[in-house]
Parts: sequence; C-alpha cells; structure tokens
Amino acid sequence: DTLSPAAAVRFDAAVAARESRQPVAQIIGWRDFYGRRFRVTPDVLDPRPDTETLIDAALGASFDRVLDLGTGSGCILLTLLAERPGATGIGTDISPAALAVARTNAAHLNLSDRSALCSSDWFSNITNRFDLIVANPPYIAADEMAALSADVRDHEPHIALTPGGDGLAAYRAIAAGARAHLATNGRLLVEIGHTQAAPVSAILTQAGLRVAPVILDMNGQARVLSAVV
Repeated sequence: DTLSPAAAVRFDAAVAARESRQPVAQIIGWRDFYGRRFRVTPDVLDPRPDTETLIDAALGASFDRVLDLGTGSGCILLTLLAERPGATGIGTDISPAALAVARTNAAHLNLSDRSALCSSDWFSNITNRFDLIVANPPYIAADEMAALSADVRDHEPHIALTPGGDGLAAYRAIAAGARAHLATNGRLLVEIGHTQAAPVSAILTQAGLRVAPVILDMNGQARVLSAVV
C-alpha cells in the first residue's frame, strides 16, 4: 500500500520520539501486561514483565478484597480483578493524572464497577481491611537515579521511581500501616529491587509481619516479598 502523507508524518514523529529515548509504550499509547492492554502515558510507569511475578504470587491464594497502593496505570489491581471475577478492590495514588489513566483502563476492561480509585498517600485515606494488599512502590535510591537508562530516567514519572534517600521510605510507610488494614489471614505483597530483599524483609519483620522467602522473577532476580500478620 502507498504510505499516505498523514501516516508518514505520524511515523516520522514516532521515530523522532524514539530517537529521544521516549519509551515505545508512551509513543504508541499502550502496553500489554498479563495478556491485557493498558493505556500508558508519561504520568504512569510503563507496566513491566517483572511485575507479572507479583500477579502470579497474588493469584496463588484466594482473595475477595484487594488494595493496590500506588496504583499508577492500574495494571496490578485491574489484572487481579480480571483474573478473579468475584473480587473487588481499591487503587490509590497521590497523582491525579495517574488516577485518570487508571480510570481509563478500568473502563476499557469493564472493571469500573468492581474497582474504586482514590487519592491517598499510602493508607492515609483508607479505612477498610483487605484480604490482599499489593504495591509496586518507588524503590530506587537517590544515588542510583543517574545510572538509569534514559528511557526511564528522562521519561517516566520520578515520583513513581524514587522516594529519594535510600529508596526504602515507601516500604517503611507500607509496613507501618499494613497490620491495621489486613483482614485475618490477609497477605501483603510488595515488589522490590533485586538488591532489597534483606532490608525490606527487616522492615516488614520489625513491623510485626511474618515474611515468606523472597520470590524470584523470570530472570532469577529477587522481585517480590510476601508477608502476613
């Protein structure tokens, strides 16, 4: 087929964006995650295959109510609800723009009736208890940011990448509130950086949680920690 002038302009713009190291998902506007398509903008993290490790772990036990802290695009919460048709859940974020993206994804997946998306700084606006709490929080230390690829460092939201300092602040906040928001036999699952298993395990243990052995991702790297009260 002959390339139309309008299509040529769009293609050239996409190539220029990629030359500037903008992630492909932002350029085309979507990313597939756990077999479903999610809207992606510069306001949310690009859903990554490593995070599917958390999904697999979460689906390893039953749950009816799930809380996703720092939901971003909503890929974790909405995937879990899609995989468990009887479940309901809440996704929180402090970014209004991220919540708008998550609402778009919930509508696209016909999950708006089973998901609530609200502004909350971790547990600040949450009063319920849940069978499952999940989070892929910002965990990159401040001194590690410069070494990130330009695709990530220059184009993804820093608020979702790093809390500053040693990169562990989000885990401290999550651990501090988890016991008050977990139902009996409820589980907490958090994604971690591949070097963070020991310090995050210590944080969760000090908060009175029982931590299971670290779960490895498809590359054999430490990726998910699971804990119960």
